[in-house]
Amino acid sequence: METRSRLHLLAVNWRDIKNPEAGGAEVHLHEILARMVARGHAVTLVATGFPGSVTEEVVDGIRVLRGGSWWNANFVLPRIARRALRARDVDLVVEDINKIPFLMPLYTRAPVAAVIPHLFGTTVFRETNPLFAAYVLAWEALIPLVYRASRFVAISPSTRDDLVRRGIARERIDVVLCGLDHARYRLLPGASRAEAPTVVHLGRLRKYKAVDVVLEAFARVLRDVPGARLVVVGDGPELAALRAHARRLGLGDTAAFTGRAGAHEVVAILNGAHVCANASPKEGWGLTVVEANACGVPVVGSDRPGLRDSIRDGETGFLVPYGDAGAFAHKITALLTDPALRRRMSEAARAWAQSLTWEKTAAEMEAIFVKAAGK
Repeated sequence: METRSRLHLLAVNWRDIKNPEAGGAEVHLHEILARMVARGHAVTLVATGFPGSVTEEVVDGIRVLRGGSWWNANFVLPRIARRALRARDVDLVVEDINKIPFLMPLYTRAPVAAVIPHLFGTTVFRETNPLFAAYVLAWEALIPLVYRASRFVAISPSTRDDLVRRGIARERIDVVLCGLDHARYRLLPGASRAEAPTVVHLGRLRKYKAVDVVLEAFARVLRDVPGARLVVVGDGPELAALRAHARRLGLGDTAAFTGRAGAHEVVAILNGAHVCANASPKEGWGLTVVEANACGVPVVGSDRPGLRDSIRDGETGFLVPYGDAGAFAHKITALLTDPALRRRMSEAARAWAQSLTWEKTAAEMEAIFVKAAGK
């Protein structure tokens, strides 16, 4: 890389990769920023603190500055970022908008690139109380005005289309698909599928994720596949409520909740699973979908934004109407009871996942960052 192309990037995100609450958005940004460092760029990341965290450290070459908490991040983090901007020249501010925006164009004259996993929209009313949901929508409504000079990077065509509907010019939006850690998410040597037909759900357990629909669908699956098992992998505020719902449905020991699981445990579970289910009404992309695909597991998901991009309907899995437990059950049962269909989709799912790499994602993002910085 030529010296003149070396950038200093200042990124802002609610969490960094070491935060216990880090999810897909944090994985996505970290994989990109770490590769920016490897490509010779200087990177500073501003994020919230968490119990046991330090205010400054270097993680995979990224200088991480922390402060504030989840409830005041959109006020505290821009101030930390502004101090960092005054301390040294920054070529580009990279703002990851995956909750309430930080409105970074109001705090700097440096160009801003907005990376958008997804915006909540009215989906937020499924997760929180009406007052706070309205608050989130009000902040999202500021995006077209505040970022009117910014470049946008969407992680899927669905997210791009959402931005266009909100008034962002299509020509200011690039789409760069997420990559995947193939060294981690893969078929394990010597691994075999579980003896019992196994359905798995991956992800944070929140209201808007509609995991209750997966439970209701599985209760129907048991009528046709009485030996089936469901494994719900992940933690979150809805864990207790979902366990109670499983008891009401009479699932008994056919449904297991692992709570928070490490990556190695997740991969082992996926290697034993036959089908993955995702009933979410909206995703930015569906990272857990392609993680399952990389382990040879086809996915049945809602025919909604993000999942339409990560699931190739009829090839790597099936898309069904959102909230329709019967439709979910029908497609899950088809995959559990038809080995030839499952084998065909498993092979297609692995091929699709293997086409997605973080190296490709980072190379595309670097080109966008260099152009957005005017270099």
